[in-house]
Amino acid sequence: MDSCEYEALFELLRMALCRPDSLLFSKKLSDQEWERLHENALKQLLAGILYDAVRKLPQDLRPSMDLIFQWASEAETIKGQNIRLNSEASRLTQLFAERGYKAVVLKGPANARLYPNPYARQVGDIDLWVDCGKAKVVDLLESMGFKTEGYELFVDHHVHFVDNGIFVEVHYRVSSGNFNYFKNARMQRYLEREMLRSEVVPEGFCVPSIKFALVMQLSHIQRHFLECGIGFKQIVDYYILLQQSTEVERREVAANLKKFGMYRSASALMWLLHFILGLEKSKMLCAPNARLGKKMLAEIGEGGNFGNSYVVVENNFIQAWMNKKRRVLRLFSFDPLEMIWHEIYYWKVFVKSISLRIRLRKFSIWEVYR
Repeated sequence: MDSCEYEALFELLRMALCRPDSLLFSKKLSDQEWERLHENALKQLLAGILYDAVRKLPQDLRPSMDLIFQWASEAETIKGQNIRLNSEASRLTQLFAERGYKAVVLKGPANARLYPNPYARQVGDIDLWVDCGKAKVVDLLESMGFKTEGYELFVDHHVHFVDNGIFVEVHYRVSSGNFNYFKNARMQRYLEREMLRSEVVPEGFCVPSIKFALVMQLSHIQRHFLECGIGFKQIVDYYILLQQSTEVERREVAANLKKFGMYRSASALMWLLHFILGLEKSKMLCAPNARLGKKMLAEIGEGGNFGNSYVVVENNFIQAWMNKKRRVLRLFSFDPLEMIWHEIYYWKVFVKSISLRIRLRKFSIWEVYR
């Protein structure tokens, strides 16, 4: 998309999420421009949210009827998926409770319920934190009839299983964390304490506090941005969290940004949220950094959600590895210290998985994940 089409996408986001009655859509797009905007909405997993704005446009500013009908069908599908995900999250919460374990929904349905339209957010998987520790979680899941995917051999914070066609991650650590070992340890201790404030919501599952979500999801954004990429979906989630937070909550999180090694990412994100959604300075965690924010915006626009739009070279480990290392060099100036720790973490996991790769006759850890 060109800059005009990105501006149109951002205007639609503001109409859907900010103050729709006071915002006007100023762009008159051609059918081809609408098609590209719609494709990018799908790429960034924003189709449901943007449709809430599109359907309120005056007739002369709307896309073609064919695209409207297609978009409406996609939005209705997203609504059904949200209802199904909420039901499954509630059911799983109850299953763990019956066995004496507390389960808390992280991200996903916990975020969606905070949106102006809780059924418009594109669904993903269900992330559950279960209060039983690493040694117990796999045995517990197997006793409940869930078959884990086996990635726990080198994933250090959760295990996977599929239930009723829904991908579920069960966390035995509250967060995947940051790469810096020492600052990550401080953050993990903070999150473990804050998890005690989780509560049951009307949707039938338990969610963490807003403070927990602000810290944990900023860490999630930073980690994925530096490792593979993030999309506008995660950016919009963070905007919603900030809108739901209090001044006291924001002040406490802001005071810990440097201690947790997330100040640079936070400053980029604050600029991005102001640029895209007009986030007020009173809601920001720190001063915005335009240079870092523009770098983050460029990466999001190119890579899409979690970097899924980057070209992956099939069956060519060397090329894929080189592409990944070029990205590390490109992002080094974004956060030099965290990128150094990122490389330490990469080689640690590489060595740790040697026995698994030998057993599977795979050279690269990239292939093991596939």
